[in-house]
Amino acid sequence: MTPAPPSEVITRHDGGRIHAYVIDPRVSGALEPAAVFRPLDGDEVVASVVRPDLERVVYTTSNGVVCLTGSGDRVWASAFEPCSDRAFGHRPDCALSPDGRTVWVYRPDAMAGRGNRDRWVVYDADSGAVVARRELETVGHGAVHHVRPAAGSVYLDVGEGQDGSVILRGTVRSDGGAEFVTYPWRDRCLIDLAPDGRQFMTVAHGRADVAFHRHPSGDVLFTLPVEAFGCDPEEAGLEGSGGYLTSDTAVVTLGGETEDGEEWFRSRLIDVRTGAVGGELAAEAAHPYDLVPLGDGSWLTDGPVRRRRGPSPAPPVHPAGV
Repeated sequence: MTPAPPSEVITRHDGGRIHAYVIDPRVSGALEPAAVFRPLDGDEVVASVVRPDLERVVYTTSNGVVCLTGSGDRVWASAFEPCSDRAFGHRPDCALSPDGRTVWVYRPDAMAGRGNRDRWVVYDADSGAVVARRELETVGHGAVHHVRPAAGSVYLDVGEGQDGSVILRGTVRSDGGAEFVTYPWRDRCLIDLAPDGRQFMTVAHGRADVAFHRHPSGDVLFTLPVEAFGCDPEEAGLEGSGGYLTSDTAVVTLGGETEDGEEWFRSRLIDVRTGAVGGELAAEAAHPYDLVPLGDGSWLTDGPVRRRRGPSPAPPVHPAGV
């Protein structure tokens, strides 16, 4: 009998609290929080991550990163200095490394007025000591970390608004040092990492195509333009959402407007082994960014609600008016 994959923990912010949900491979439907964390008084949480054992939470505010126990006691904290007086336009992000030993924090310092460069800082998850840091050649409003245990690396997608997006990869070596790589594109958004760690998926900043890349080199395996999905590129584009449903199947989201001005979006499947475009996924998503694939054949929608595909895929469906 094949053992069940380990549970994943996601967080949502509601009512000034951090709600942690365990993605149990055996459970589908509406999820209930497995733990609720209360931030320190006065802290407005921007991003958060919870350890799989639910014993620690790490969160970022506009001006720092904090680690608390389940009972709310502070384990460690690190302030972003100097304190920014800019209320908007800079959103720090955080993530746990695949082995849980380090916390990775993106600091949008340029937009926060702390200089002309952003920073990527790696902390020891237990002590808060800085393991490594990297000055980035970015001026981002925010960023998203992507972590898959099989990949063994932490990816970062820095959004620079109209200027595009920058993708980086970081790894902590066995000797305690760190390696950082910046990929040579400024016009691609990182969407997801494959569950088996062999590849990753990007979408063009201009929404014209989706590409699949070999990990860790970034070499392009294949690219699919909007036309490959039966859509007119003048009337539709690929959204910056979707990801890997499994190691062999990805899902992309296309969106546009009908001739009557009505907005639409569709989720389409791709066989990443062959590059073949499949049918539509009945994702039951409320908006183009509502679908979050989990890599095990299931996905999340708002709630959060965990959903799975039926016994057979839906036939290909083309958007109305294209």
